[in-house]
Amino acid sequence: MCCVDVGSGPVEPGELREVKLPGGFAAQKIWGTGRRKCAIARVVLQEGTGNIIINCRDAKVEPIVAAVRKDPLLTLGYEGSYDVFVKAHGGGLAGQAQAISLGIARALLKVSENHRSPEKGGPPDEGFRIVERKKIGLKKARKAPQFSKR
Repeated sequence: MCCVDVGSGPVEPGELREVKLPGGFAAQKIWGTGRRKCAIARVVLQEGTGNIIINCRDAKVEPIVAAVRKDPLLTLGYEGSYDVFVKAHGGGLAGQAQAISLGIARALLKVSENHRSPEKGGPPDEGFRIVERKKIGLKKARKAPQFSKR
Protein backbone atom coordinates (compact mmCIF):
# COMPACT_ATOMS: atom_id res chain seq x y z
CA MET A 1 0.00 0.00 0.00
CA CYS A 2 1.33 3.42 -0.81
CA CYS A 3 0.76 6.16 1.70
CA VAL A 4 1.56 9.85 1.68
CA ASP A 5 2.07 12.01 4.71
CA VAL A 6 -0.36 14.91 4.39
CA GLY A 7 0.56 16.51 7.68
CA SER A 8 -1.40 14.64 10.34
CA GLY A 9 0.04 11.20 9.55
CA PRO A 10 0.01 8.54 6.85
CA VAL A 11 -3.09 8.43 4.67
CA GLU A 12 -4.44 5.55 2.59
CA PRO A 13 -4.81 6.10 -1.19
CA GLY A 14 -8.61 6.41 -1.04
CA GLU A 15 -8.40 9.09 1.62
CA LEU A 16 -5.59 10.83 -0.29
CA ARG A 17 -7.83 11.16 -3.33
CA GLU A 18 -10.60 12.76 -1.28
CA VAL A 19 -8.19 15.08 0.56
CA LYS A 20 -5.95 16.11 -2.37
CA LEU A 21 -8.45 16.29 -5.23
CA PRO A 22 -10.84 19.24 -5.27
CA GLY A 23 -14.36 18.17 -6.08
CA GLY A 24 -13.74 14.56 -4.99
CA PHE A 25 -14.73 11.95 -7.53
CA ALA A 26 -17.03 14.32 -9.42
CA ALA A 27 -14.17 16.50 -10.74
CA GLN A 28 -13.16 15.93 -14.35
CA LYS A 29 -9.98 13.92 -14.94
CA ILE A 30 -7.79 14.26 -18.02
CA TRP A 31 -5.55 11.30 -18.91
CA GLY A 32 -2.28 11.23 -20.83
CA THR A 33 0.39 8.58 -21.38
CA GLY A 34 4.03 9.37 -22.00
CA ARG A 35 6.77 7.00 -23.06
CA ARG A 36 10.50 7.60 -23.38
CA LYS A 37 13.15 4.90 -23.83
CA CYS A 38 11.89 2.12 -21.53
CA ALA A 39 10.00 4.44 -19.15
CA ILE A 40 6.21 4.71 -19.15
CA ALA A 41 4.27 7.39 -17.26
CA ARG A 42 0.48 7.42 -16.81
CA VAL A 43 -0.55 11.00 -16.03
CA VAL A 44 -3.87 12.26 -14.66
CA LEU A 45 -4.57 16.01 -14.62
CA GLN A 46 -7.32 17.39 -12.45
CA GLU A 47 -8.25 20.98 -11.70
CA GLY A 48 -6.60 21.98 -8.45
CA THR A 49 -3.79 23.94 -6.87
CA GLY A 50 -0.70 22.64 -8.65
CA ASN A 51 0.23 19.64 -6.48
CA ILE A 52 2.31 16.96 -8.17
CA ILE A 53 2.10 13.38 -6.84
CA ILE A 54 4.47 10.82 -8.40
CA ASN A 55 4.07 7.15 -7.46
CA CYS A 56 1.98 8.08 -4.36
CA ARG A 57 4.69 10.47 -3.14
CA ASP A 58 4.91 14.22 -3.25
CA ALA A 59 7.09 15.49 -6.11
CA LYS A 60 9.44 17.17 -3.63
CA VAL A 61 10.38 13.72 -2.29
CA GLU A 62 10.68 12.04 -5.71
CA PRO A 63 14.18 12.55 -7.19
CA ILE A 64 13.11 13.04 -10.81
CA VAL A 65 14.34 16.21 -12.51
CA ALA A 66 11.76 18.92 -11.70
CA ALA A 67 12.43 21.24 -14.63
CA VAL A 68 11.76 18.59 -17.28
CA ARG A 69 8.50 17.30 -15.88
CA LYS A 70 6.84 20.71 -15.32
CA ASP A 71 7.87 22.18 -18.67
CA PRO A 72 4.47 21.82 -20.47
CA LEU A 73 2.60 23.32 -17.51
CA LEU A 74 4.98 26.28 -17.27
CA THR A 75 4.94 26.89 -21.03
CA LEU A 76 1.15 27.17 -21.15
CA GLY A 77 0.83 28.95 -17.79
CA TYR A 78 -1.06 26.17 -15.96
CA GLU A 79 1.44 25.51 -13.14
CA GLY A 80 -1.11 26.42 -10.43
CA SER A 81 -4.26 25.30 -12.23
CA TYR A 82 -3.96 21.50 -12.29
CA ASP A 83 -3.04 18.78 -9.83
CA VAL A 84 -0.86 16.15 -11.52
CA PHE A 85 -0.98 12.49 -10.48
CA VAL A 86 1.62 10.19 -12.07
CA LYS A 87 2.39 6.48 -12.07
CA ALA A 88 5.84 6.06 -13.63
CA HIS A 89 7.83 2.87 -14.03
CA GLY A 90 10.65 1.42 -16.11
CA GLY A 91 13.78 3.04 -17.46
CA GLY A 92 15.84 5.47 -15.42
CA LEU A 93 15.14 8.78 -13.74
CA ALA A 94 15.82 10.92 -16.83
CA GLY A 95 13.61 8.70 -19.02
CA GLN A 96 10.82 8.82 -16.46
CA ALA A 97 11.07 12.62 -16.20
CA GLN A 98 10.78 12.99 -19.99
CA ALA A 99 7.91 10.46 -20.08
CA ILE A 100 6.08 12.49 -17.41
CA SER A 101 6.61 15.66 -19.43
CA LEU A 102 5.22 14.01 -22.55
CA GLY A 103 2.23 12.62 -20.64
CA ILE A 104 1.40 16.07 -19.29
CA ALA A 105 1.69 17.55 -22.79
CA ARG A 106 -0.67 14.93 -24.25
CA ALA A 107 -3.19 15.48 -21.45
CA LEU A 108 -3.10 19.25 -22.02
CA LEU A 109 -3.82 18.65 -25.71
CA LYS A 110 -7.08 17.00 -24.65
CA VAL A 111 -7.99 20.18 -22.77
CA SER A 112 -7.67 22.30 -25.91
CA GLU A 113 -6.29 21.70 -29.40
CA ASN A 114 -5.03 25.31 -29.34
CA HIS A 115 -2.16 24.13 -27.12
CA ARG A 116 -0.49 22.44 -30.09
CA SER A 117 2.57 24.35 -31.27
CA PRO A 118 1.99 25.74 -34.79
CA GLU A 119 5.47 24.90 -36.09
CA LYS A 120 5.29 21.20 -35.12
CA GLY A 121 1.68 20.54 -36.10
CA GLY A 122 1.60 16.84 -35.21
CA PRO A 123 1.08 15.23 -31.82
CA PRO A 124 3.91 15.28 -29.28
CA ASP A 125 6.05 12.21 -29.88
CA GLU A 126 8.26 10.12 -27.66
CA GLY A 127 11.21 10.26 -30.03
CA PHE A 128 12.99 7.55 -31.93
CA ARG A 129 16.14 7.49 -29.81
CA ILE A 130 16.15 4.07 -28.20
CA VAL A 131 19.12 1.91 -27.26
CA GLU A 132 20.59 0.11 -30.25
CA ARG A 133 21.03 -3.66 -29.86
CA LYS A 134 24.42 -5.36 -29.64
CA LYS A 135 25.53 -7.10 -32.85
CA ILE A 136 27.24 -10.46 -33.12
CA GLY A 137 31.01 -10.15 -33.42
CA LEU A 138 31.08 -6.65 -31.92
CA LYS A 139 31.76 -5.67 -28.33
CA LYS A 140 28.83 -3.24 -28.16
CA ALA A 141 26.29 -1.99 -30.69
CA ARG A 142 28.96 -0.39 -32.91
CA LYS A 143 32.28 -0.89 -31.11
CA ALA A 144 34.41 -3.45 -32.94
CA PRO A 145 37.37 -5.35 -31.51
CA GLN A 146 40.77 -3.84 -32.22
CA PHE A 147 42.00 -4.62 -35.72
CA SER A 148 45.39 -6.28 -36.01
CA LYS A 149 47.12 -6.06 -39.37
CA ARG A 150 49.61 -8.89 -38.70
